[in-house]
Amino acid sequence: MTSNMDKLQIGIYGAGGHCVNQHLPNLNSFGDVEIVAICDINKKQAQKVATDFGIPSYYTDGLKMLKSESIDALWSLVAAGERPDVEITAAKKGVHLFCDKPQTLDMKDAIEIDEALQQSGALGTVCFRERYRPLWQEAKRLLKDKNIVHIRFQSFAGLPSKQPNIDTPGWDRIIENHADFLGWGPHAIDYCRFVSGLEIVTAQAFFCSPARYHVPLSASYNFALSNDATMTMTFVQTSEKSPQNEPYFLFYYEGGYLAVHQGYSGIEMNGDQVFQATEFQPWRELDRIFVNAIQTGDTSYLLNDFHDGLKTLAPLLAGWESARNGGSVVDVPSYMNQFVTD
Repeated sequence: MTSNMDKLQIGIYGAGGHCVNQHLPNLNSFGDVEIVAICDINKKQAQKVATDFGIPSYYTDGLKMLKSESIDALWSLVAAGERPDVEITAAKKGVHLFCDKPQTLDMKDAIEIDEALQQSGALGTVCFRERYRPLWQEAKRLLKDKNIVHIRFQSFAGLPSKQPNIDTPGWDRIIENHADFLGWGPHAIDYCRFVSGLEIVTAQAFFCSPARYHVPLSASYNFALSNDATMTMTFVQTSEKSPQNEPYFLFYYEGGYLAVHQGYSGIEMNGDQVFQATEFQPWRELDRIFVNAIQTGDTSYLLNDFHDGLKTLAPLLAGWESARNGGSVVDVPSYMNQFVTD
């Protein structure tokens, strides 16, 4: 564990938009951290970001960075399909791990990372930044004494591109980068879990996947929750235009509902606005709190750790498996437990 007097030595894995626009400016503004290395498969990008942000070393191989550099914490910001080996290695070395979402595209890898973190004693968190937004914390407070019976999340987006050239670099990552159910699905599941305090115990999903498109035009998830309530999560990619005034999130409870609209402007409860949002920077808040947790050992302000994040990832991947198997029903705890080692 780094002492309070030392600067936290950080390595960055992935030099894309989230790194450049959010995490690097945040971390560079903290006086108690030092970014010692950055890695990206694109050498020019890694070199440019290292130069722009004054980072001493850059790499194109994450494992080489971990071997060559002495770092206390790793911010892993690459696509989920690329990261398991690097994160597993970091966790086994006792390197604290900040992980973008979804953590992986394979539950087995996520469990292995979690077990390595627990064995080494390193801290881990997942970038479910909106848990820190006052709006979601107020929604959680407002629903604390309510008996939730149904949760609905829905997202609308424009048509995806037709099938791209399979020789395009990164073809194997196209579905991850462009399928809304993998982009916003982890967030939707996590914030519903956080606000309701409920867990997803059963998952089923159906996708509409015309062969001429490389991602589903619709992904419809059905969940059963731990209090026998139900939840639906729907992603539709058909048009840039979507129904007006449709809430992003709806929490139905006995006697009423709570709604959050896209943009997070406020909270509506039974037709009345009960909370008006103000400007807030959730990315910065999560970066700051995770650094503090590592520096001090006090995790009381950390609203999610890597282990908790497994309960968000499992329903997402279980539903994806369900859709590939014609909508078969998946018991989520059993789906998770099959990958746990003794």
